[in-house]
Amino acid sequence: MAGHDLFDCFVAPLARAAIEHFVTGSVAAMVYGEPRLTLDIDIVIHLDGAKVDALCAAFPLERYYCPPPEVIRVEIARESRGHFNLIHHETGLKAACYPLGHDELHIWALAHCLTVELDGERTMQVAPAEYVLVRKLEYYRAGGSEKHLRDIDAMLRISGGTIDLALVRAQAEPLGLTASLDDVLKRRADSTPSRR
Repeated sequence: MAGHDLFDCFVAPLARAAIEHFVTGSVAAMVYGEPRLTLDIDIVIHLDGAKVDALCAAFPLERYYCPPPEVIRVEIARESRGHFNLIHHETGLKAACYPLGHDELHIWALAHCLTVELDGERTMQVAPAEYVLVRKLEYYRAGGSEKHLRDIDAMLRISGGTIDLALVRAQAEPLGLTASLDDVLKRRADSTPSRR
């Protein structure tokens, strides 16, 4: 990969700082589906107060927008839905960081994430496909963007044989996403040509 990329800007510094994390969102969807353009990356981080200074050192202010340590501490103290951004000044690339908190789905994904080899030299921790599908359903419900449905469709088309849909359903149910999942699966079935 030439120049700066999302891995070099965000994933590698987290790994060097020994901050436990995994990649999710559209970048993870591409691992299980098909490539598409994105200028940001979603990362769930397992960060406690003792590691905040290490995170800030990994993203120095001369190269990045990084929130002040006190803002990061507020976000990691949230039980769920904590969030802060990191932005690489030179490229404008962005990482949306989601602290682990007490989110049961985050915790499950961290324990089951996949190590993906990128180019023979670099590896990346990626959320399980089932987690990515559930989060994509959530994002679609929240914002209605069709890109999430396209990501889901590509994941099911390319990696469907390895995705545990019963597990997706079990994770979707407590979040009130069962109807959304059924709708996505029905749409997919209706658009898939029948084989004769």
